[in-house]
Amino acid sequence: SYKDNLPKELLVLQYADNFRRQYVHLYRDRKPLFLNPINECRVEKLVCTTINPTQLPYKELYDWDTAAEFVADYLNFETLDPPYELPKRLLSPTTVLKRQKGNCFEYSTLLCSFLLAAGYDAYVVNGYATKETCLADETREICPLLKKKEKKEEEVKKKELKKYTVKPPRDLRSKFEIKMEQRKVAEKEAEEAKRRQEEIERQLVSEELEKPPPDPLYGLRIHTWILVLPGKREVAESFFIEPFTGLPHPVDSTNYLGIESVWNNMNYWVNMQDCSNGVQGLSYDLGDCTKWEYMFPCTDKPLLQIPETEEDLIGGLDDDEKHLDMPPSWVQPLKLSLKDFQMRCPFGKKSKLYKRAKLEKFAHYLLPDGLICKLSVYEDRELTDLVQTKEFYAHRQDKLHTKIHNHRTGWTTEYYYPGRQRCLKEHHYKASAPAPENERTMIFYHEARVDGLMKRIETPSELTEHYVNRDDFLFYKHVEFGKRQKKFGPQDGGSSGNARPINKMLQKFKRNPEKEANEDIYELTFTVSEDKIQITYHTEDARIASSTREFIKPSNWEEKGATLKWESDQQHQTFQVVDPDSKSKKQVEIYEMLLDLLKAEDICRERVRDSEEEVREILNDRTKEETESELEISVYDTDRNEKAKTHRKELERLQLEEKMRKQEMEIDYLAPFLAQIGDPEHVQRPQAFKLKEDCLNDLKQRLIDKANLIQARFEKETQELQKKQAWYQQNQVSMSKENEEDYLNYCSDAMFRIHILELRLNRHKEMAPGKYMALELKLRSDPRLSEYFG
Repeated sequence: SYKDNLPKELLVLQYADNFRRQYVHLYRDRKPLFLNPINECRVEKLVCTTINPTQLPYKELYDWDTAAEFVADYLNFETLDPPYELPKRLLSPTTVLKRQKGNCFEYSTLLCSFLLAAGYDAYVVNGYATKETCLADETREICPLLKKKEKKEEEVKKKELKKYTVKPPRDLRSKFEIKMEQRKVAEKEAEEAKRRQEEIERQLVSEELEKPPPDPLYGLRIHTWILVLPGKREVAESFFIEPFTGLPHPVDSTNYLGIESVWNNMNYWVNMQDCSNGVQGLSYDLGDCTKWEYMFPCTDKPLLQIPETEEDLIGGLDDDEKHLDMPPSWVQPLKLSLKDFQMRCPFGKKSKLYKRAKLEKFAHYLLPDGLICKLSVYEDRELTDLVQTKEFYAHRQDKLHTKIHNHRTGWTTEYYYPGRQRCLKEHHYKASAPAPENERTMIFYHEARVDGLMKRIETPSELTEHYVNRDDFLFYKHVEFGKRQKKFGPQDGGSSGNARPINKMLQKFKRNPEKEANEDIYELTFTVSEDKIQITYHTEDARIASSTREFIKPSNWEEKGATLKWESDQQHQTFQVVDPDSKSKKQVEIYEMLLDLLKAEDICRERVRDSEEEVREILNDRTKEETESELEISVYDTDRNEKAKTHRKELERLQLEEKMRKQEMEIDYLAPFLAQIGDPEHVQRPQAFKLKEDCLNDLKQRLIDKANLIQARFEKETQELQKKQAWYQQNQVSMSKENEEDYLNYCSDAMFRIHILELRLNRHKEMAPGKYMALELKLRSDPRLSEYFG
């Protein structure tokens, strides 16, 4: 089909040539149509038959956006030469996939094949576009990864004024103060408006400077793109797809300057509308014959032609019955191996330049660290002043998927998928100080942690942690550290022997509904540097103040097993917001409370040290992961998974060894006879003749025994049948019907057995000489006897 045309294809080409002649005769001032270019084998083919809808077994090609992105990444574009003339050749999509490059016509044909197979109402559009669109120049466009998603503004519902409402209280504020506040707000708004206006003016100036120079071929550059019409695959409205970039555009986009024709695998339409204003205001109702002239009458679009008389209607029906339909595509079904699909780009790499940004894409598993995309953001258009770098990863065992590095501030942020050890979700730190006890923020997947830790903020002198859904109602912890004492010798910094001294520990708890507010602790402060413990309780609903307690630790509180010295007046102070009738706590209860608080302080200190140790372990793990990055490989990916590949090779080796072992274990026909003469290493001449004679005689005897056995069974069955027949002859008169049926069944079975034995005997007699000759030939060619019978 690539080198020849079928009769129906030749007929369609003649039909298209006739259509072109009529078009040129009626519209002499219009450019020629792109109808039947030659293919890679220099054979004329209709453009409609070059589209071959093929659905590949990859889910990414089922949606229009991912399919367009794949085509844009997988191919390298070629420009038309010259840009204002139609190409004379159109390669098939199969060849384009192999070459991984093509012009805009080949891009669009391949993408349209994918979209039609996925169920979209897609068409290839031939028209005119701007220079930047034809050259895939996106240096004046914002990178799609940097575009912010538009947030829908929620309409604020106005409160309905009811007739019977409570009057608001009188405003007792000073009118002068209100006036001064309004003046300040007005000044701020004026300054903000002035700043916005200056920003808009600067933006307009920059846009004016960034405008491309005038193009002498403006409106003449030929280009093709994709049109998707609504109706299928839940497409709500028509839109364009630029094949070079894979991005959508509205149907009134200024990037496209006119349309000559559109086509798919079913028909070809010529645009009859005015394109002096570009593509703005064009109608894409392909069934409207006043705006789109179709080539073949077999169209799935509803036509607006209305027959005037009944004869016209009958004539139209007759024409429809005899119409020429589109022949099947001459292109072979598209094929793309999994390896080529996963490469995504030619040689696995591709880079694009945008407005103050550079985007680099890499194939999965191409780089050892799993990097698949890198976005570099610059301050200037020359791409020299680097501001920010975004890196996207995949298949990493440490679950890292995004890393953002701000080169201005020096801060780096890492994002992780769930499933990582210690449940780390985000890590925000300074690249210049990645070691422990520096400024950093860690966010965790608190649902997967036992302690419910959600966020940890660390500085050289402070540590703050936020918790969620804890049984003890703790939601906040803040620790203040002092300066570490200098010690002689090597400094280990993070070890427990020279840890940062703790000056203060603060804990906050949520309300426990099972306790009274005066007994439910809200804030617990351990002022370690001053040996104080301060408690603030929750405020009751009917109160405006909270109860507090303050303890001063005894002088001997650090001695283990010692009795603590307790002086109530000097070591305990309290402020209780309670009813006058409520009883105050006894001294014993306050003393026990102090003991519990001292234990709580020790536990809190241990938790702080555990948090510091966890930070060090996380940073050590990150250092190992960066130096020895490992990627997750599926067990079904036998090409990359070394374990699966080794296991498969081991199974193949064992299978080969088993096959060789079975071959070696085949019966040695000389083994029993060699054993009779003592298994000599070298067989002498007389022994060789004797071995041959004994082996042949043994085979001959076994063949005779087998024949005799079959003959004996044959004679036995024959004799039993004769006896049964004689018995039947004697008792035939007095025999019942059931006995006669048993006799007949027996005779049938006996005759079957006799027939089988006769066949086996005849077959054995035919094959016996051949077996004898084959054994003799084996004996003559056996390496142990061949020197005497060669």
